[in-house]
Amino acid sequence: MKKLSFIIPCYNSEKSIGAVISEIIATVEADGRYDYEIVCINDYSKDDTLDVLKTVAKENEKCKVLDLSRNFGQHSALMAGFNYATGDIIVCLDDDGQNPPCEMFKLIDKLEEGYDLVSAKYEGEKKRSIFRKLGTKVSFWMSSTLIGKPKDIDLNSYYVFQRYVLDEIIKYKNAYPFVHGLILRVTRNMANVVIEHKSREHGASGYSFKKLLSLWMNGFTAFSEKPLRLASYLGAFCSFGGFAYGVFTIIKKIIRPSFPMQESLIMTAILLLSGILMLFLGLLGEYVGRIYISINNAPQFAIRETYNVKPDDSKDDK
Repeated sequence: MKKLSFIIPCYNSEKSIGAVISEIIATVEADGRYDYEIVCINDYSKDDTLDVLKTVAKENEKCKVLDLSRNFGQHSALMAGFNYATGDIIVCLDDDGQNPPCEMFKLIDKLEEGYDLVSAKYEGEKKRSIFRKLGTKVSFWMSSTLIGKPKDIDLNSYYVFQRYVLDEIIKYKNAYPFVHGLILRVTRNMANVVIEHKSREHGASGYSFKKLLSLWMNGFTAFSEKPLRLASYLGAFCSFGGFAYGVFTIIKKIIRPSFPMQESLIMTAILLLSGILMLFLGLLGEYVGRIYISINNAPQFAIRETYNVKPDDSKDDK
């Protein structure tokens, strides 16, 4: 019998995570084709999420709990869970109930047709704030343009994939994981299945603008050299434009001695080019800084405590 590993990053979800876990268990047991485990990662929640998870773990030994020592972010929490997953099929979903576990077999059955990964595609308007929708659109654009995601595939937070993909993902040990980028390094054999996206019943999204910006920077700097290439192209274009404008000004001045030098236009050009230069110097600094942190072996995550985890479950040192 194949085994499903459910990976759930948890942050301030004391009111919803219990219902999500109960629905997972009921759905899998009603189907009867698979064994299962549920790996919940408490990403330093400020409410009683950890207490809820500990209670669930006491009631069901198939529920593993990892308690992170600080807030590392969703993708680092996923990486922590991946290192403790023992299943043949990995199922990732959110802790807020917006990804209905009752529809998991739409994804799993599609995966069994021969795909490496199947992700939910939400029909109609996703039940998210405008801010989160904008963040998702930017992430999709970044994944397609910079990392090579197939443009007809949506990669959302509710997806399933084969075990071998996980085995490749957890080889990545640098401090700035971007899970979608890691997946796309392994495979493009993907499909979508339309899934209902439920409204959030409790709380608000844990993604602030700062966290979204950090996630985008992970994707930009860890998985693509295209931003630096763009800097080179833009620098060459601006240099050519400046040279052409200089030649034009000299010729114009020779033909018409009374021609004004247009000091304000020159100042505008200087400010514009200086701003572009500083922008890409900052981007280059991001690359260098992240390289420095990575070679100093900064951890992706740190686990304070575990519950229902056996010593040989971790793949971190294998």
